[in-house]
Amino acid sequence: MIPSAFEYVRPPSLGAALRILREREGEAKLLAGGYSLLPLLKLRLAQPALLVDLRDVDGLDGIVETETELRIGGRATHRRIHEDPAAARYSIVHEAAGGIGDPQVRNWGTIGGSCAHADPSSDWPAVLLATRATIVVRSEAGERTIAARDFFLDTFQTAIEPTEILTEIRIPRPGARTGGTYQKLERRAGDFATVGVAARVQLGADGRIESAGIGLTAVAETPFAATDAEAALVGTDGGDAAIAAASAAAAAQSRPATDSHGPAAYKRAMVAEMTARALRLALARARGQA
Repeated sequence: MIPSAFEYVRPPSLGAALRILREREGEAKLLAGGYSLLPLLKLRLAQPALLVDLRDVDGLDGIVETETELRIGGRATHRRIHEDPAAARYSIVHEAAGGIGDPQVRNWGTIGGSCAHADPSSDWPAVLLATRATIVVRSEAGERTIAARDFFLDTFQTAIEPTEILTEIRIPRPGARTGGTYQKLERRAGDFATVGVAARVQLGADGRIESAGIGLTAVAETPFAATDAEAALVGTDGGDAAIAAASAAAAAQSRPATDSHGPAAYKRAMVAEMTARALRLALARARGQA
């Protein structure tokens, strides 16, 4: 299908892009890598009057690690994140970046575009939810931060205002005895996830789980934090019984729909299985066993 007609601009700076969004509020769509938006344009599921290409906007693709967090620019590509030495120290980030789509998608797709697009099956939202990341957005009025757990509202809907641009992702630096991973079930390499699970756990000095984060994707109308599963883990020894309880809680909290990836009952069963796999690996890493 051919997209509907639209205007196209390539602003030279972030300030120019923000001005355009203010002047054309509600009419414009941002284009970063394009791998999330372009399919919707072709299907006419998105019909913006104006397409604002961020290709010429500098300074939004850096990756920096501070004493407290990993900061990833919104225009950083999946490949750049996967190959970055600082990001590689965050196993949950490294695994997610390396498993998105195919090489072409990883070369052009961006973390900011993926999160702002909020596809119910995209990978990054699960990681941000599990790590309790913060999303930074900017408008002409200034900058504001949004907790990842407040950001993804519904299918293709986020807390970004029409006059704002996602500029940065901030992922808290893991403490001692912390392990994380992103695991997904896909029909073939490069597909959207049938089920995706991001997990991060931190152990106390006594070996029990002090905190847990679990993000799920592809099994509801939007990616979400499996808070019941997290609650089932905290305070436990992370043994088989705790993992089984958390996995069952994650499956019960999921809301999958029957589609070309499989029936809802199958997906719910796979939520439990993939959550168990992710937790076992995250715990092994937290214990220094993997």
